[in-house]
Amino acid sequence: MAPVGARTAEQKLAEAVNLLQALDVEVFHAESVQLSRIIPATLVGGGVVERLAEVVKAKQLDVVLVDAQLSPRQQRELEVKLNVKVLDRTGVILDIFAARARTRAGILQVEAAQLAYQQSRLVRLWSHLERQRGGMGKTGGPGERQLELDKRMLRSRLAKVKAELREVEQTRGLQRMARNRAGVPTVALVGYTNAGKSTLFNRLVSAGTLVADALFATLDPLMRKMKLPTGQEVVLIDTVGFIADLPHELVEAFKATLEEVTMADLLLHVHDAANPEQEAQAADVENVLGQIGAGGKRTLQVFNKVDTVADVYVPKEAWGVSAVTGQGVEDLLAAITERLQEGWVKLKVKVSAADGRRLAWLHAHGTVETQELKGETWHLAVRLNPADAAQWESMK
Repeated sequence: MAPVGARTAEQKLAEAVNLLQALDVEVFHAESVQLSRIIPATLVGGGVVERLAEVVKAKQLDVVLVDAQLSPRQQRELEVKLNVKVLDRTGVILDIFAARARTRAGILQVEAAQLAYQQSRLVRLWSHLERQRGGMGKTGGPGERQLELDKRMLRSRLAKVKAELREVEQTRGLQRMARNRAGVPTVALVGYTNAGKSTLFNRLVSAGTLVADALFATLDPLMRKMKLPTGQEVVLIDTVGFIADLPHELVEAFKATLEEVTMADLLLHVHDAANPEQEAQAADVENVLGQIGAGGKRTLQVFNKVDTVADVYVPKEAWGVSAVTGQGVEDLLAAITERLQEGWVKLKVKVSAADGRRLAWLHAHGTVETQELKGETWHLAVRLNPADAAQWESMK
């Protein structure tokens, strides 16, 4: 039996086609291949390779994508046998990320991932010079010398990029510390790529961010302050979409970005309610969250695009919304408020009508549920987090 939410071969193939289309590559042929066993040299069997070589020649294809993680040897052997450039899933995802990166941090993170990926593949770039190795068998030919030179250059560049990324991490760390000191909680949107996170982000904060029906439309994390209906300020974070088999190189390189997820006070896991692969996509997101150490975080399940399906199923413990029409967003905001205020202290306080400073402090730091003026005194019922409640007591 297939595991719950497992993708069909057709669904996996459709996603692979979408990956190439995200790079504006026109797809002329796509097929699924059943693997009875993995061939160390080429992944697939010789018969499959021969048939694919005929397809490549007949259709005059320029590139072949194998929707799997190929070893450097497998990639090299397939290129020789198919006589065409071969990409694997990791390489394509890295190329998409490179095309989407806009900020300095995003560009650095993608470059670090690409350099790590290329390290093990440098040898294939110089395989055409292998037969020029000469002399007494001790000194390599031009191919070997160029390979060593390239390795040194790559290692040097990777070290420089990682040093710059550490600066990015330090800057973001300082920003988080400032938010924590100010008592501003963070709410991070996570989900499978193209689930509608950026559209929901726009709906909630009117930030005018890019909204596109494309894989990885958002790459760099976007942060905006927003006010909940109670007046409480939060920072909302829109993050890069996850995907099945997210390359290890990307998880490592995007540590500074993904750290915003691990440090958030609340996650909104955005599902595409209209996607038949929703269960499988949710499992992939949970897997990545586990990889980055955010598996047990407080999370609200948000089923987006409910306006596009007639009989959409939304689990009882989830919130159905339409980021496009605004349906269900008010209920979601109320749920966010409730989750963020779990454990808050409810106080009944009195404040002199002339004491505007303390009254303003209560409105800025807590949720004022009722407020009634009796004579010269305000009577309030207010909810405060434990730290602010202690501070209030010290202000008396």
